[in-house]
Amino acid sequence: MACFILVHGAWHNGELMEPVAKSIRKAGHEVHLPTLQGNGPSDDKFVGLSDVIKSLENYIQQKKLSDFILVGHSYGGMVITGIADLMPKRIRRLVYWNAFVPNDGESLLDMTPPHYKELFDSILQPDGSVALPYELWREAFINDVSSEVAEKYYDQLNAHPYKTFVDKSNTTSNPSEMAIGKSYINATEDTALPQSLGWHPRLSEKLGTFRLVQLSGSHEVCFSNPELLSSKIIEAGRD
Repeated sequence: MACFILVHGAWHNGELMEPVAKSIRKAGHEVHLPTLQGNGPSDDKFVGLSDVIKSLENYIQQKKLSDFILVGHSYGGMVITGIADLMPKRIRRLVYWNAFVPNDGESLLDMTPPHYKELFDSILQPDGSVALPYELWREAFINDVSSEVAEKYYDQLNAHPYKTFVDKSNTTSNPSEMAIGKSYINATEDTALPQSLGWHPRLSEKLGTFRLVQLSGSHEVCFSNPELLSSKIIEAGRD
């Protein structure tokens, strides 16, 4: 039995990963679904990346977890990279699922096309948050389901703390230099980033030596095909 920690992406929370976790648990594994600081319903939206990483570190320590497989989705890649720098001996393997892979000194926005920064700057709210526009969600994030399903899950998203997109990663080494096994899961129809500036191989190759696992699906394959994603997470996490 392995222990998995699934770290959600921007606008999500841990609860939304439950369909994926259910299938992983059916295979006999332990799964944790923390909600990152800033993504709870009443959380402060002015938190920064270091605050979020610290909140996950606290969760891991409080649960006394070790020898776990740490899975990060999208923005979650920023967070698991920080955790790998803080507590490398507790981690069995890092799994980036269509996730950002930051080198030291890089922010999430440094890895996105300029039009995303322009969009987020234009819709930034006084409380420090940004909401994901529905049109972007429907066309680029969850393009493999019906409109009814897309609307169902859109209604469960929450406003995201924008500072976490702007803050630079602050690690003692880059992911390629970390002495931890690494995997990259790539959903081949994911257009949350333009295909010309896509997830794989542009970001995955920043891991150095890594295991590549691919599947058909959108950025939100956790909703469109959670069973398939679960099997790929298990495959990515095996020894």
